[in-house]
Amino acid sequence: MKHVLTGLCFALFAPAVIAAENPLTDSPTWDAIRVDIAGEAVLQDGGTLLSMDAPYRAEDAATVPVVLEQTDTAQEITGLTLVVDENPAPVAGTFRFGEAMHPLKLELRVRVNQYSNLRAIAETPGGSFMTGRFVKASGGCSAPAGKDPAAALADMGAMRLKLFGAEQPLQSGQRREAQVMIRHPNYSGLQRDQITQLFIPAHFIHELEIRQGDELLFSMEGGISISENPVFRFDYTDNGAPVLHVHAVDTDGNVFDQTLPKEPPA
Repeated sequence: MKHVLTGLCFALFAPAVIAAENPLTDSPTWDAIRVDIAGEAVLQDGGTLLSMDAPYRAEDAATVPVVLEQTDTAQEITGLTLVVDENPAPVAGTFRFGEAMHPLKLELRVRVNQYSNLRAIAETPGGSFMTGRFVKASGGCSAPAGKDPAAALADMGAMRLKLFGAEQPLQSGQRREAQVMIRHPNYSGLQRDQITQLFIPAHFIHELEIRQGDELLFSMEGGISISENPVFRFDYTDNGAPVLHVHAVDTDGNVFDQTLPKEPPA
């Protein structure tokens, strides 16, 4: 499917406040949902492996920036579960990473429905590790969509790739930084149509896969906590393939496939 992209804005993620200001807090909610999400696994201190930056007080509860960056590169992070304790559906997304994503650096935006801990549970060959931040935000899951439903559906599935440092020649083995944006309303099921005041049914991307050539960079099983028009910014080791392939499936069964050239046309 071809889409005409007009007026897409790719603002960089706003810097989060100093991480030390908002560590994880005690959470009865987490105590209640921990086994359902993490099973009986021992969750080691993730602060030795991975840092999370998220604002202590979010400017927009519907688009809270989260930055995950590996600090100890001795172990490869093969998977990660992102959790917003107090959201109606706490698991924002479950990720799987290919070798080219090591060491991990990933940025995305999430909805936060009320003051909540945000947790990242990382999987490695040496076990599971958890880190996180406490964020003051409310109403993110029910915040009105940025577009009316008809306009949101008109360009649904449109995608764009932005590469940082792309002025350097494409070279296998080079560490690069990319940003992929996907046009999709990602309705949470808690938002109201601003005209009819009826609830808009949940409709969001629940499967995502990004590859360079045939090599997997990462995949995601997403939920309602991923923000409208999802944006993923990440580092990866280039394998020399000229394109990224993006495959997404939403909860209505729509399939979006696009091939995004790493280099602009000559």
